[in-house]
Amino acid sequence: MNLLIIDCHDLGQHLGSYGWKTMPTPNLDTLAAKGLRFENHFCTAPQCSPSRSGIYTGRYPHANGMFGLAHDPFNWRLNPDEKHLARILRDAGFQTTLIGIQHVTGFDTRLIEELGYQNNWSVIKARDVGEMTSKFFEESVQEPFFLKIGFFYPHRDDHGRYFQEPPDRSLGVAIPPYLPQSDQAAEEMAEFQGLVGEMDKSVGRILSKLEETGMLADTLVIFTTDHGIAMPRAKCTLYDPGIATALIMYSQALNLVGGKVVHDLISNVDLVPTILDLMVIDPPPNLQGQSFAGLLREQAYQAREEIFAEKTFHTTYEPQRAIRTKRYKLIWNVEAGIINVPGDIMHSPIFPQMIDEITEERPYFELYDLLNDPLEHHNLIDDPAYAEIFDDLRQRLLAWMEETQDPILQGPIKSPFYDHGKAQLDEGS
Repeated sequence: MNLLIIDCHDLGQHLGSYGWKTMPTPNLDTLAAKGLRFENHFCTAPQCSPSRSGIYTGRYPHANGMFGLAHDPFNWRLNPDEKHLARILRDAGFQTTLIGIQHVTGFDTRLIEELGYQNNWSVIKARDVGEMTSKFFEESVQEPFFLKIGFFYPHRDDHGRYFQEPPDRSLGVAIPPYLPQSDQAAEEMAEFQGLVGEMDKSVGRILSKLEETGMLADTLVIFTTDHGIAMPRAKCTLYDPGIATALIMYSQALNLVGGKVVHDLISNVDLVPTILDLMVIDPPPNLQGQSFAGLLREQAYQAREEIFAEKTFHTTYEPQRAIRTKRYKLIWNVEAGIINVPGDIMHSPIFPQMIDEITEERPYFELYDLLNDPLEHHNLIDDPAYAEIFDDLRQRLLAWMEETQDPILQGPIKSPFYDHGKAQLDEGS
């Protein structure tokens, strides 16, 4: 059994198969129609590196050490004893290959090899990812393989805009309901759709090549993303637009077919234990996610009653923890105050239109009834009718943090900048 994981940046659930009918994603929509689509899949963190660390270690970011971004100048790293999925599968005899981006460590070849990848091709443009992958299948592949394809798209560029590809309005433009219904928002979403469309074309090319080689029948195909789109109230927030993410799975050999929609709560920290379960590979003993392979096999399994999400650092320190059930969400703002907005979102022309809403002071707790308030605008923390719900969620959140040994319970968490700054003081430079 081979494994192909395709992930991308900053997508959320913005695919046609998830109801965004203006998204030009025919190839991913076809994959969903042939396989399984997960309606209630959530990330462990609404930022790139922490979320990806959960996807590929099966452990929460606060447990695996990835409290913030992996790239310079932040330079967060997994704890030395963490096992990335690539390393687990390499040790099990798989050929492990990375094409595109990974964002769980630095960009040096040595660091990527330490994750467990034997081969590594770094490309950014979506069409180049598709071309390189086709070449890999033609010239370099060995079975069993683990191929991880990482698309940079639809991440904003260095100037905070979606300018890498032309806008796409071929199916119209849909603006998420939590954004202003303005001309600027429509233009940004058209640009966003252009990037997603180019990614989808490459996904189609990759899947076609896999089928041409005859390996599709024995390959587990997974598509997912790290977190929500780079818009206000989405990326870097614990609101649903920040943590709800796409997950599509397809496998002929495992009978993951039929265009089924799974409504169970799933966390991306569950992917590693599920993959290893499906591929009959012994898991590391310290996994914190739970396998949902029983669900996929239509066997007995313990369904989740909640998912957990967190943020500690992005560009600055902003610790938050959250618990979400099918109906309710509780967010603990560990250090209440003004929310930090990521730089790429601040460059958006939408940001000034929402600045008052985005930068208003946050309380310690936010409690939302997602059935009656899906946009999470009405904080119920002071409503006595929800006191028992608040107390139940608070205790469950605290129990999870204690069980997973979240260090935020022991006090503030220092960043790599502290060690660098202390070294400057000690050295007198």
